[in-house]
Amino acid sequence: MSLSFTVLLGLSVLALLVISAIFSACETAFVGASKARIHAQARKGNKKAKMLQTLLVKLESLVGTILLCNTFTNALLTILMATFLEGVFGDNFADLITPFVITPLLVIYAEVMPKLIAINRGDSVMQSMVSPISFLVKWIAPLTRLIEVIAKRTLNLVGVRIDPQTHLTSAMEELRGAIDLLGEGAPLREENAMLHSILDLHDVDVDEIMIHRKSVSMLDASMPVDALFDKVVKSPYTRFPVWRGNPDNIIGILHTKDLLRAYHRGDTHKEGFRLDKILTKPWFIPDTAPLKAQLQAFRTKKEHFALVVDEYGAFLGIVTLEDVMEEIVGEILDEHDEPLAGIAKTAGGDLLINGKMTIRDLNRQFSWDLPDEEASTLAGLVIHESRTIPKEGQVFQLAGLRITVVKRHKNQIVLLRVTPLV
Repeated sequence: MSLSFTVLLGLSVLALLVISAIFSACETAFVGASKARIHAQARKGNKKAKMLQTLLVKLESLVGTILLCNTFTNALLTILMATFLEGVFGDNFADLITPFVITPLLVIYAEVMPKLIAINRGDSVMQSMVSPISFLVKWIAPLTRLIEVIAKRTLNLVGVRIDPQTHLTSAMEELRGAIDLLGEGAPLREENAMLHSILDLHDVDVDEIMIHRKSVSMLDASMPVDALFDKVVKSPYTRFPVWRGNPDNIIGILHTKDLLRAYHRGDTHKEGFRLDKILTKPWFIPDTAPLKAQLQAFRTKKEHFALVVDEYGAFLGIVTLEDVMEEIVGEILDEHDEPLAGIAKTAGGDLLINGKMTIRDLNRQFSWDLPDEEASTLAGLVIHESRTIPKEGQVFQLAGLRITVVKRHKNQIVLLRVTPLV
């Protein structure tokens, strides 16, 4: 082998090593790119940021193209390196040392070093390589799609099914991860929880946060005016479902302002005053409505109050705009509200909790992890776990807590003792 040819091989190996390093750096930089930052730059008119946005929309094609090019480059590099070493050391000795030369070269200079650069200077790598990578993705995409089809067919042959909607990354999970990173440390813990609550709105139904009908302050349309005013004045609420005949027959919603206006006009003192004349139309919503959709519905209808019904139309409870907002920001108390009632701490450190307390409120207040998929209240959870109405003194262990039934009234669990298990 001539000297000039050996030198050419050496230069080719060096060039391929550089190209392999570039592909490795691009893989790390593009996969770890901050889509939010790129989006912000694109909105400011950055042309390369717009190109990056286009590339990242189909991340699978981008990664597939980079991996294909990098694999081809490394394979060609290996062949040329073996030929170069044969020309320098001879066939027999070259066969012996080739693996020990190529492996550290590829690992150190074509993988580790470029990836370290990409981790520390990812934006610079993307900005400088977005144009050539876009060109490669455009022309090699058909081949990468073919490879993907072959890979999926092969997996199907061995019984592994791939969901066609599966993606390498989940935008929602990426956002949750970013929130967790930003929320490290006590000063950001509350903001971190609020941001997570916003993302969870779609997974929470209104029946999980509604005020149960047993706790709803309602009015009978046939009650005397004096009794009506007495109940409204003593209540901390401003809106009341009004029923006629039976509590399931809700005919409207009374707002205290409308009652005061009627009083100011003198209507309530007149003979034959009818309460239904000042009621607003009730708004019924299904108990399966997600909170995200319900929040948007409150905004669209400009309403703050809705009645929750089941699939048969039976009245279950109420949900308000404030209830939905409290899922995001936590308990909201005004001057007429009482602090979260139903919880008392014993001298021994145990908690005595009213059975009507919601699991979501308890998890939020004490950072517990009680399951809320099958029941919305603590009493409901205990009944679900026991598959019957438990007796007083019966003990359950759930999510690192010992829960003891303290008081039962007929078929209702009234009071429970909760002891954290250390």
